Order: sequence, then structure tokens, then C-alpha cells
Amino acid sequence: MYRKIEDFEADWTQESATTLKILRALTDASLEQRVTPDGRSAGRLAWHVAATLPEMLGHAGIKGVDGPADEHAVPSTAAEIADAYERAAASVGGAVRSQWSDEDLREDVPMYGEMWSRGTVLSILIRHEAHHRAQLTVLMRQAGLAVPGCYGPAKEEWASMGIPAPQ
Repeated sequence: MYRKIEDFEADWTQESATTLKILRALTDASLEQRVTPDGRSAGRLAWHVAATLPEMLGHAGIKGVDGPADEHAVPSTAAEIADAYERAAASVGGAVRSQWSDEDLREDVPMYGEMWSRGTVLSILIRHEAHHRAQLTVLMRQAGLAVPGCYGPAKEEWASMGIPAPQ
């Protein structure tokens, strides 16, 4: 749970940049990658991540996050998805800062049948994104893509540092 807007903004800057790095590594062909035939495709997951920003924050009372609606059709290109996410993510910090104060973060709001503090909403927004980012990296590996590191080097990045990848 966040107690200060500036703490959220610092985390959001890092986390959204990491998510964008993952989304920019997707290819158009990889958007159809699935673990199972009835599972979400990489494109659907990526679009869901972008669409969650205005949806979740809007549900909590934040207006003006410039993002897509989840029910819109998944774009056919990875660049369109990444661009939509980038626009939405760039608008999150300013929207939160202009509409909520540190004191507001303690207030509860109804969220998905529960009551969450606004600080919890911001925390879950980041955790939700990290959860789906992890799912995307699995689909990316299955699609034969190199996965960028999120919290340290990925397998392919060790070699560029001149260090053997851990086994």
C-alpha cells in the first residue's frame, strides 16, 4: 500500500518502463502465441495490461488516463499495443498527482466487490502489471523471442556483459 504519491510515482516510473521494454520486444507474429489453445494470447495479455490502466484507476475515481478500453479489439501489431500502453502509462502519474493527495491514499473505495484503500489500488495496479508481464515473458520464450531483463539480466543479456548465464 502506498502512503505517499511520490513513492508511487517513483515505483511507477520504473515499473512502467520495464513493462514497455517487454511490450516493445513483442513481434507481430508473437501476438498469437498461447500456452494452450483456449488461453489468452500474448497480444490479448499485452492489450489487457494497457487497458487496465484507465479501467482500474477509473474505477477508483481517477479520470483522464489516456488508454484503451479492454473490450476494444486487440490491435494487429505489437507496435500499436506498445504505443497505446506508453500513452496510458505516461498519463498515470500526472492523473494520480492532480486528483489525489497523500491523505486521500488512506481512503477506501469500492473495488471489484471489496473495499480497498486508494494506496492499495496503486499497489495492486503495479502488482497486476508485474503478474501479466511474467506471463508475457513465458509466451515470448515459447515464441522464440529474446526476453529483456526486468529485475536484472535475462539469459541473453548475460553474454553481452561477458558473463556466462547462470544454469
